[in-house]
Amino acid sequence: MRTWNEIVAANPEHSENYARRWKNFQAEGKDIDGEARFLDALAPRGARILDAGCGTGRVGGVLAQRGHTVVGVDIDPVLIGHAQQDFPDQQWQVGDLALGEVPAGPFDIIFSAGNVMTFLAPAGRLPALRALAGQLAEDGRLVIGFGTDRGYHYRQFLQDCAEAGLTESLLLSTWDMKPFLPSSGFIVAVLERA
Repeated sequence: MRTWNEIVAANPEHSENYARRWKNFQAEGKDIDGEARFLDALAPRGARILDAGCGTGRVGGVLAQRGHTVVGVDIDPVLIGHAQQDFPDQQWQVGDLALGEVPAGPFDIIFSAGNVMTFLAPAGRLPALRALAGQLAEDGRLVIGFGTDRGYHYRQFLQDCAEAGLTESLLLSTWDMKPFLPSSGFIVAVLERA
């Protein structure tokens, strides 16, 4: 699996195409808010939320519209530009999760949706998890979802989480709460500090 930077280097139009794809889904009336509904249900009202790998802000923006304070970070300045344009009242910044470039917490909820973890180089995954865990509020939750067939096996992910000082509180196969099955090809992990 290539990192996000490698994909963009190979195709400089990738970021704009990615942003356009999600806007087209929304214009077509497709339901693209499943992650936001799930996260909103987990969050206390008026939560402070970090969208780690926020892209265009499509999930964090919905959470902000539901009354949460959202901070987003993403490695791609083009996508951050879309987030700033579409959701100007929230804070969006460029940063590399694999280098620990995470906004200061504490956050009630930190989430990483959209296969973000699989776009990080393998050597950057554990540092990213440690950096995210370090910004959780005492009773905060870290929620990460990605396709397990994208070069990051769920067992290695869970081992990395434990090494980062995180413990599993819930494992699912989808954002609409189907129980985790290793054969599903997707994991949504709700984690807390150990």
